[in-house]
Amino acid sequence: MWTNPLLMEVLSLHGLVVVIGLLVYVFASHTLQQRRNPTAAIGWVLVIVFIPYVGLPLYLLFGTRKLVRSRSYPQFISPDPDIATDAAWPRQLAAAMGQPPAESYQDLHIHADGAQALQALWGVIDSAERELNLCSFIIGRDAMGDALLARLIGKARAGIKVRLLLDGVGRMMGGWPNLRTLESAGAHIALFVPLLHSPIKGRFNLRDHRKLVVADGVRLWCGGRNFAAEYFEGARNQEPWRDLSFDLCGPLARQAGELFEHDWSFATGSPQAEIKRTAQAVQQPFAQIIASGPDQCDDTVHALLVTACFKARNRIVAATAYFVPSDALLMALSLAARRGVMVDLILPGRSNHRMADLARHRALRDLAAAGARVWLVPYMLHAKAVVFDDALAMVGSANLDARSLFLNYELMVAFYAATDVQRFAGWIEGHRDEAKRYEARTPGLLRDLTEGLVLWLAFQL
Repeated sequence: MWTNPLLMEVLSLHGLVVVIGLLVYVFASHTLQQRRNPTAAIGWVLVIVFIPYVGLPLYLLFGTRKLVRSRSYPQFISPDPDIATDAAWPRQLAAAMGQPPAESYQDLHIHADGAQALQALWGVIDSAERELNLCSFIIGRDAMGDALLARLIGKARAGIKVRLLLDGVGRMMGGWPNLRTLESAGAHIALFVPLLHSPIKGRFNLRDHRKLVVADGVRLWCGGRNFAAEYFEGARNQEPWRDLSFDLCGPLARQAGELFEHDWSFATGSPQAEIKRTAQAVQQPFAQIIASGPDQCDDTVHALLVTACFKARNRIVAATAYFVPSDALLMALSLAARRGVMVDLILPGRSNHRMADLARHRALRDLAAAGARVWLVPYMLHAKAVVFDDALAMVGSANLDARSLFLNYELMVAFYAATDVQRFAGWIEGHRDEAKRYEARTPGLLRDLTEGLVLWLAFQL
């Protein structure tokens, strides 16, 4: 009999923990406007209800998705004559989500391979005469990483203001590159949300995945490559990964520099000078910096991708390392294919993330059933690019998966000039020519359950 009151007391305490966990979730999600999709919300609730002693700490560590609340945005609408036409809708939508206006650029170079990308990187770094800003997810503790740090040390010793922003988790994944010599040379180094940094704020899961190099505010190197050997010349006698990067010069580079200042301010806690913009005409060709992540009220890249799928009339050509799309993006791609738009998706046959490969098959089967063509290349393809007709190319750091589209700090550049859009499309289609067509197969029960479990556990936010 004595056990009954004890049992009731234990159950009451357990119920209290569950209630507290749910209240914390409701408060954080609604008061802080986290705006999760329904599947993710249900996932968090179930974890908190059934395993509150694990679920609540996990939520406190990983549950933050947005750091800013909804607000009224300034409308940076271009006065260009085509503003009322279909050609201007991406700029209008981006402006409505608080993104800066399109800016002109010159001398766009799309890197054919890792060797060309490396030479372009050295060229941008060497060109810096006053200031050099770099942001990356990973710097490898390898020949590539060492060569990069040596070059930066040389610039810092020459009196150039060098700033390096490196993701805290990415530093670990790169093998803990030695940054002390660079710092002793006079460079400034900041880690973006280092390990165990303010874990109670729930920011541990928010990673800076942007890659950019800005020299003197006039030259920009950007794309999907981290600063490690596998992205350029290969590592351990292995073929280098195929990736997409580019460099350019002009006002667009200054705009990328402003984004770096924003990220640097967040990482260091230093104040950022207010940037005032006014609507003004820009010269062709022009492009637009599209930042996405917890520092944006909206999921900007995701919103532009979904809208562009519905706007597309002739073709959608995409290359991504990991394809685990949201239901909205998958539906938009599928509906585009069903209405006759040629949809080509190029993926690595086997990526460096086995779980992502396993989780992607449900979406691939749905996409293939809708009439889209899925292509698998026999090497690691790390590029992140999507082209819509001849009107829009989005190129940068964001994969077509939930982490990139809803969690990471990402950077895409939206190109609007038809000739340059076609150049990016040509780069993607060149890899399609080396690919094998994906054949959808009905999975067995065990396989189907495994795919669903991996998708639910690993790719919900």
